This record gives sequence, C-alpha cells and structure tokens, in this order.
Amino acid sequence: MEIVLKDIGKQFNQEWIFRHVDFTFTDGSVSAILGRNGSGKSTLLQVIAGSMMPTAGTIKYFHHQQEISAEGIFRNVVIVAPYLELIEEFTMEEMIRFHFSFKKFLSGTTPKMVVERLGLHHVQKKPIRNYSSGMKQRLKLILAMFSDVQLIFLDEPSMNLDTEGIDWYHGLVQEYRRGRTLIICTNMQPTEAAFAGQILKIEEFKPQGWAMK
Repeated sequence: MEIVLKDIGKQFNQEWIFRHVDFTFTDGSVSAILGRNGSGKSTLLQVIAGSMMPTAGTIKYFHHQQEISAEGIFRNVVIVAPYLELIEEFTMEEMIRFHFSFKKFLSGTTPKMVVERLGLHHVQKKPIRNYSSGMKQRLKLILAMFSDVQLIFLDEPSMNLDTEGIDWYHGLVQEYRRGRTLIICTNMQPTEAAFAGQILKIEEFKPQGWAMK
C-alpha cells in the first residue's frame, strides 16, 4: 500500500511537533522514521496509522492505485509499540486467539506456526505477566507479522531484545515482509532498520530553532 503525506503537521498546546512533512511511502517498501527520543517520530507514526489526527495537511492511501478511505485503513493496519500492551492476564494461546479474532492470519500461517516461530513452547500456557520483557516483545512482533494486513508499523521494534532476539526479529521481518509496506520508527539504532530502503528524518521537519530540551 502506498501512503502519501502532503504538508503534514502536528501541534500540541500551540507548539508544533513537526511541520510541512511531504513524503511518499511506496507500496511494498520498508521505510524508517529516524529521530532522537522525544523528537516526535512516534507521534508521526500514530498520525500515519490514523490513530491520531494531523493538525495540518492530508494523508492519502492507495492500494493498486485505488484510493482507500481513512475508515478503510484500520482493517489493513497493525502496530507494535511500547505504549501498546499485551493483555497480561492471558496466556500466549489466549492472546493469539484474541488477536486473530480481529485480524485474519496471513495466508499459509496457522496458530501452531506462531508458537513454533516464537520458540517459547515452555511458557505458552503461562500468563503473559510472567514473561520477560523480551518474550513480550517477541510476541508483539509475531502477532503483527502473521496478520494479513497491508501496513505494518513497528515503533522501536528491538526494544528489550538481546542479540539473539534482534537476529530473530531480522529473520522474521525478512521472511514475512513481502508484498507489504513496513514503517519502522527508531532512535537511530542501525539494527532496527538496517533493511529500510526509504528514510524520513523527523528532525528535518521540526520548527526552526528547535532543540532537544
């Protein structure tokens, strides 16, 4: 799916977080939104995903050159982000069933494949609250990548992952990204978006005179 941003801006309490963002995420691309912590990259991601309205500008979505309404985007989007939590009372199996009651499985995948690809058989019947932060991040990522959606948004996807977990994340994305548009937010971590073909640097769209406080 192609996403076209035209003159996008977001303002909070009279302060512009970013302004005049013109950018096209091409269909089937892997793109990165780069910026330091607090620079507004997660806000931009939420605006692109439709969970937050822009203060200025327009966003258009196209699938096979046909425009998709903003309302029709929600069924085509999945987001992994630190501010979106799993249901910790659920077991892994319950979380998988719950997630895929809203999203379809990617063609050729099954609940059994989710568990096998996670490699966490020893905790699949335990409540998620007992998982380590790395296990939770793996579960978030695999639920996203196994969803039959056109748009996948990953905000700091390697957060809480060790070296083995980062390698697992890279393999997961490389294996299941085909034919879909991925946007990855990262605070300049090269391991998170090493495979990105397009780069948007959020600090290029900050108000003049902006500096990290």
